[in-house]
Amino acid sequence: MCGIVGYIGGRQAQDVLISGLAKLEYRGYDSAGVAIREQGGVIDVRKKAGKLVNLASELQATPLPGTLGIGHTRWATHGLPNDTNAHPHASEDGRIVIIHNGIIENYLPLKAELIARGHEFRSETDSEVLVHLIEEKYAGTPGDLYEAVRLALGEVRGAYGIVVTHADHREIVAARTVSPMVMGVGEGEMFLASDVPALLPYTREMVFLHDGDMVVLHDDGFRVTDLAGNAVQRQIEHIDWDAEAAEKGGYDSYMLKEIYEQPTALTNTLIGRLHDDTGEVNLDIGLDPASFKRISIIACGTAYYAGMVGEYLIEQLARIPVDIDVASEYRYRDPLVSEQTLAIVVSQSGETIDTLEALREAKKGGARTLGIINAKGSSITREVDDTLYIHAGPEIGVASTKAYTSMVSAMLLLALWLGRARGTLGGEQARELLHAARELPRLVEAALAPERVARIQEIAEKYAHASDYLFLGRGVNSPTAYEGALKLKEISYIHAEAYPAGEMKHGPIALIDEDLPVVVVATESRLLEKTISNVQEVRARKGKVIALLSDGDTENAQHADDVIYVPRAHEMVSPVVNAVAMQLLAYFTATALGKDVDKPRNLAKSVTVE
Repeated sequence: MCGIVGYIGGRQAQDVLISGLAKLEYRGYDSAGVAIREQGGVIDVRKKAGKLVNLASELQATPLPGTLGIGHTRWATHGLPNDTNAHPHASEDGRIVIIHNGIIENYLPLKAELIARGHEFRSETDSEVLVHLIEEKYAGTPGDLYEAVRLALGEVRGAYGIVVTHADHREIVAARTVSPMVMGVGEGEMFLASDVPALLPYTREMVFLHDGDMVVLHDDGFRVTDLAGNAVQRQIEHIDWDAEAAEKGGYDSYMLKEIYEQPTALTNTLIGRLHDDTGEVNLDIGLDPASFKRISIIACGTAYYAGMVGEYLIEQLARIPVDIDVASEYRYRDPLVSEQTLAIVVSQSGETIDTLEALREAKKGGARTLGIINAKGSSITREVDDTLYIHAGPEIGVASTKAYTSMVSAMLLLALWLGRARGTLGGEQARELLHAARELPRLVEAALAPERVARIQEIAEKYAHASDYLFLGRGVNSPTAYEGALKLKEISYIHAEAYPAGEMKHGPIALIDEDLPVVVVATESRLLEKTISNVQEVRARKGKVIALLSDGDTENAQHADDVIYVPRAHEMVSPVVNAVAMQLLAYFTATALGKDVDKPRNLAKSVTVE
């Protein structure tokens, strides 16, 4: 989830690029770079590891003149955050320069083919294959840069927002699939960016590019085509957001923006790692699955509930004993750890102090360690043996949304990988699950359809003044209930408890009366009948049942006071889809009560003190 800015016009490009990148640094802060075309047709590239201020200081001391340029602030996926891996990337002759946001799924075979044909790579990034492909296809005639980019993109699989320029042509070529991109239209100048805030100081006239769009920008205008070269019409829209609204992408809060970013975040987590045809998963980690006999998952808060889903998935698919611990308690119970233990620590920030200390405790006992982490370069990533990055992008809202669903997806990938490596998961079942995983971005997008969101808002407002809530789930969706209760507590301050549905009769049933809303995760599963039996127990005590059901389940809808329908999903991936409804229920409850969802009281995004 990187930040992209492009400019062509009469202004000094350096000023526009640095200004725009500053407003996009929330999208990535591992490194930054610019490429500016000087008057004589020479492109000068300047890039620095670390935050944007490092690059800005260098450019202030030695500016780059020129009125055409592209810039990038990086959230590292492939390759360490350093000067070499920073964008832009240049062709071997230095005349073609690209910046790229996303992941090229088939970059390894493409890179091998390019090297065999004599190309020399400078970086460890997947992005660099693009500039070499474009270089090969560039013939040097007017308009050929566009055609070279179009042909090169025909060879890649993955997600991308790509911006390209050439020393011989005063134009910028861009394209997008999955990765967002917006174009700004000025008088005698054109702009590009990953997000609206970068462009607001210069223009309010925007064109939002769609998946599969390509665009060529000149000083006096633009043209849009599809990847086949056919002309496409895109409407210029006037944007009247203020600066704060623009940073939130027009949403009322960062939390809501991040809820809606989940299809993209999930694509980034999953893409390049799934091979449906073979049923294999590529995690690019050095673990030997035969070297450990048990797994300990250690985490806090939302990450802990993602770990609970992981516990279920790993035991089901890989048949390895798994235990899960709250990180703040782990090192104080003198845990049994050996060289045959795999300790998995889960953290969005990679800085959670309780999780970091638990990691150190596991390492003392000789455990092999794996981090499931969002933030590259964080403390935990420096201390674990292997890291499985979730690639959700920066998460600003304190209550985790897209990081949670990406963590759960990463757990699914790990369970599949272990199951295949250990021989406990057959090829046919693996292909079925990989297909289900690949469907997740589409299913979550469907879960965010306006009519579904409106229904959840209606239910949230109906029960917003309840003093207590109960959440119930079974099997792999028992953690979904816990996560739903946590979200509600965090941002609405309503007391909420969660239990496995079958556990309700062993005590919590005493709480149920006509004033208690009970949210029941009752989507399609092998335990659905048992879950509905638990619903009947609630109804017998006059509790208000809010049932989460799979699309089309009208039979079980009759047992609920209110129904939230979600897209049908394979049971093993359903916690991701179901979590979206839980997030929206909490969000609209909190907003109905007038709470600040981005800054809930007493909470911090990353807990770095014990």
